[in-house]
Amino acid sequence: MENDNKKGFYFKQYEAPNQSPFDKLFGIFKELITHTSGDFDEAIDWLRELDKEYKLTDEHYTIDDFIEDLKKKGYIRDELKEDGTSGLGITAKTERAIRQQALDQIFGNLKRSGSGNHKTKHSGNGDEHTGEFREFHFGDGLERISLTESLRNAQINNGMEDFMLTENDLVVEETQYKSQMSTVLMIDISHSMILYGEDRITPAKKVAMALAELITTRYPKDTLDILVFGNDAWTIAIKDLPYLKVGPFHTNTVAGLQLAMDLLRRKRNTNKQIFMITDGKPSCVRERDGSYYMNSNGLDEYIVDKCYSQAQQARKLHIPITTFMIANDPYLQQFVNKFTEANQGKAFYTGLKGLGEMIFEDYETNRKKRVK
Repeated sequence: MENDNKKGFYFKQYEAPNQSPFDKLFGIFKELITHTSGDFDEAIDWLRELDKEYKLTDEHYTIDDFIEDLKKKGYIRDELKEDGTSGLGITAKTERAIRQQALDQIFGNLKRSGSGNHKTKHSGNGDEHTGEFREFHFGDGLERISLTESLRNAQINNGMEDFMLTENDLVVEETQYKSQMSTVLMIDISHSMILYGEDRITPAKKVAMALAELITTRYPKDTLDILVFGNDAWTIAIKDLPYLKVGPFHTNTVAGLQLAMDLLRRKRNTNKQIFMITDGKPSCVRERDGSYYMNSNGLDEYIVDKCYSQAQQARKLHIPITTFMIANDPYLQQFVNKFTEANQGKAFYTGLKGLGEMIFEDYETNRKKRVK
């Protein structure tokens, strides 16, 4: 009897997902409102331009209809602008939707790997179920096998008439440690983040919003503080992320690191870490008398030595620093290498593409570690 079960790929013409006119425009609007740092009028102006070029709407559903729906659904509201005029602005509901979209964009590109592919010094099974499944591998404990999912696979693969359960049908549920993590995400908002014709601040904002959404929804016991650094450093609330802009600032990395360590000293969690997204060299420090010492020409030895001292201080506090360098100047990489060596942390030299995936994978990896 011939086996009619053929394995392979079946190709067909792409069919766009069935979306309502509102949903189609809303996805684009969320992207534009992130790029315009929460400026509703500018985002709508861009949307109208895109509509002219790509025919996003028709006579049955216009941009004005979309704006009315945004009001009805609670995504925008009337507000008083800084210049005293009235206008429209986004609501907390929109801010949450933007964070969720950022999370979906980054997590949608992450691939689950098999057991044993984690960059961690500690082995063993976790004790917290994630609700996610993968194939059974040799060495997995029998107690981790999901009987329901495995039987379901056997029924699909082998049918009910000749029912049998094979190793290929077995599925295990992923687990992870319940260790709590306190993270500070540092974002460089110096002027260079929008120089040279490249928008570097928007990808950094997306990463921050997605990381915030991940932690608040999936790891509620973890903590995340977000700070920005230019001439000085200060914390920002998660709800303010869509409105984040760069300024005419130098790069005071030292102030950012000092504030990050102050925040983490107050946390009771054993596991602490700093993520730093930057594209430029440190060019500013604040002196004890309140004045600023600034030098944008090359690497100033006085400034970088203070950065190395902060890296060493973080190491003494058992706080690893992971630097995500989104520039490729050789002399800057040399600085980051020495900075990373002083902290015994990690450094990734990455462009804007893949920045989010890299940070998320590193976050997941670090959560699986247990500090002895």
